[in-house]
Amino acid sequence: MRIGIGGFQHETNTFAPSRAAWEDFAEKGGGWPKLVSGPAMFQAVAGANIPVAGFIEAMSQHTLLPTTWAAASPSGHVTRDAFERISEMILRGLSKAMPLDGVYLDLHGAMVTEHLDDGEGELLKRVRELVGPTVPIVASLDLHANVTRAMVRHADALVCYRTYPHIDMAETGQRAAGLLSQRLAGMPRHYAALRTLPFLIPLCWQSTDIEPALSLYQLVGQIEARGAASLSFATGFPAADFPECAPTVWAYGMTQADADAAADELARAVLNAERDFGGKLYTPDEAVQEALRLARDASRPVVIADAQDNPGAGGSSDTTGVLRALIRHDARDTAIGLIVDPAAALAAHRAGAGNKVRIALGGHSGIPDDAPLDAEFVVEKTSDGRFDTHGAFYRGFHMDLGPSACLRIGGVRIIVASNKVQMADQEMFRFAGVEPTRAAILVVKSSAHFRADFAPIAQTILVCAAPGSMLMDAAKQPWTRLRPGIRMAPCGPVFDGRPATA
Repeated sequence: MRIGIGGFQHETNTFAPSRAAWEDFAEKGGGWPKLVSGPAMFQAVAGANIPVAGFIEAMSQHTLLPTTWAAASPSGHVTRDAFERISEMILRGLSKAMPLDGVYLDLHGAMVTEHLDDGEGELLKRVRELVGPTVPIVASLDLHANVTRAMVRHADALVCYRTYPHIDMAETGQRAAGLLSQRLAGMPRHYAALRTLPFLIPLCWQSTDIEPALSLYQLVGQIEARGAASLSFATGFPAADFPECAPTVWAYGMTQADADAAADELARAVLNAERDFGGKLYTPDEAVQEALRLARDASRPVVIADAQDNPGAGGSSDTTGVLRALIRHDARDTAIGLIVDPAAALAAHRAGAGNKVRIALGGHSGIPDDAPLDAEFVVEKTSDGRFDTHGAFYRGFHMDLGPSACLRIGGVRIIVASNKVQMADQEMFRFAGVEPTRAAILVVKSSAHFRADFAPIAQTILVCAAPGSMLMDAAKQPWTRLRPGIRMAPCGPVFDGRPATA
């Protein structure tokens, strides 16, 4: 069978200050492989924990015809130029590969562009128009997808991750391969049922390592085992200001009744768990004081999640709220990362290891209540920012953070990088000379992905709400275009259709 494959990954925080331009996909990648076309795709993704790699491995007996795969670090809107250029590369590749027996796309599901609310829905629509109504199209999605009616309509099947941290990305590509294989073997297109949930879920409480998501995703597998062809639950990305931003459940079945029954059962369970999506959010000072208290008797690091400046959710990874609190409270044996500041990294390289340098560090992204930290730092180590990762989330990735450095102020070590990547792997401390297992306190700019590699070494985890563009209380976002009637947080206030600033 001839199968066209491609991918276009971006998670869009419409409240974030920076946009995703062509060069963010073509030259940076944000920790993912950079834009790649044609047969080079196979080598670029081989062995990585990403869906397209899992799909390629599962479908190796077929003729796989790669088009273009691209990803960029989460941010504000994808520019019109980037979306149109990359979409055209995928479509051109599919056109050249025709005739095709099937199409697989590795997508995110929460892409908003300068001119489109639903980037994936539009791309799937264009692919469907190109290949025709009978060629099966299957796509894998992120667990944080905001799944739209257009996405379901134009694809034969959609499947999303079942873990957050996303340790099953390659596995999800394999599940997508299984659904496409059924279609290639002659099975008719399944009936679909989509259910949109009436409340938004903050990222830090979506983790499948904690309740209620832990039990809900176990239920997904149990319902499937009872006969649903496929069942998915996307907890959604609660920072995309458009009407179809919401958690969703969708199912496929041999009959419409089968699909409806599976989707309805899971949707009821999610609704019943609404009040359980929550937990303690610390201010920076509260988090540091509690971490210092716990660290006195701890045998392992206390981990603080600087969740609102998570670059994996559109944050700039450069705010200084938690760093300032560490300095205020004279924290010792502490490390924080990543602070993404290319100018600071370059200044550290110019000064050289062992020397002091005065830098206005971080705080350059214009986040309210944040500013650069103007201070003198000791340069402990410099690096080119290239290393391999080994944790469950970033397994098999070849990182390129650009010129990087470890700076120290008092008892606090700061990992400074040039390229924006979420702190979700212990090697992201080690490459700069910090052994994370020996620290008293670790601060990670991440909402939940860090748990995959840091929970095993953590004494405890504290979630901190410092200044940043990914608010952990979604009800505080300045929404303007949500669907009226949706609750902006679990058991929270209802969006009434009026802008928050009105």
